[in-house]
Amino acid sequence: MKITFYGHATLGIQIKDIHILVDPFITGNEKASAIDIEKLKADYILLTHAHQDHTLDVEAIAKRTGAIIVSNHEIVTHYQNLGFEGHPMNHGGSWDFEFGNVRYVNAIHTSSFPDGKYGGQPGGFIIEGEHKNIYIAGDTALTMDMKLIPLRTKLDLAILPIGDNFTMGVEDAILASNFVECDKVLGYHFDTFGYIEIDHEEAKRKFFEKDKDLMLLEIGESVEL
Repeated sequence: MKITFYGHATLGIQIKDIHILVDPFITGNEKASAIDIEKLKADYILLTHAHQDHTLDVEAIAKRTGAIIVSNHEIVTHYQNLGFEGHPMNHGGSWDFEFGNVRYVNAIHTSSFPDGKYGGQPGGFIIEGEHKNIYIAGDTALTMDMKLIPLRTKLDLAILPIGDNFTMGVEDAILASNFVECDKVLGYHFDTFGYIEIDHEEAKRKFFEKDKDLMLLEIGESVEL
C-alpha cells in the first residue's frame, strides 16, 4: 500500500494496480500548485464530507478518469444527479471493493456543499487491504467512537487531522492514536491556511514523548506500508 500526500487532506492511495483519491482539494490550494490534477490516476474517489476543501476537484477528476465516488448517501446522490458513478454508504456500513474492505465510521464535524446544500453526516474510512489496514479520520473532533475501531480492526496506520481550530489538534490526535491503538500516525489537515498552521518540530516532539511516530509528509511525498 502506497500513500501519497497531496496537501491539506488530499491523499492518493495505491493498492496493487488500483488508485484511490481521498478528498481531492488541489487546484484551490496554493501550497499544492506543483501537483497537476490532469496527471492523477483515480479508480475510486473517497469523500469524508462535502466541504469545498475536500471536494473542489472531484468533478474534474471523476469526469476524466471515470472514478467511482464513495461517500455517504447524500454526497453520492449529489454526484449521481450530475451524471457521475457512485457507491453510497452510511455509518457502520462496510463493503468489499476490489482493493479491500471499506467501512464508513463516525466523525464529529459539519458537512455542506459550497452552496449550502446539505452534505449528509461527515465520516471517516477504515480500509482493510490484503496486508495492511488504515484509518482515515476525515475532519473530526476527538470522539469516544474511535475506541470501537480496534475492537474489529488492528491498524497499521492512523491518518489524523492535527491542524486544530476546525478539527482536533496535536494533543487530541495523540489521544486519538491511543483510542484506535495505533502509534504510527500520518498527520494531515494542517498548514493550508492561517487557522491551521502548526509547529512541525513541536508536533513531532509531542508524539515522540508519548512513544509515537508522527509523519508529516511534504506535498507530493509518499510512504509505503
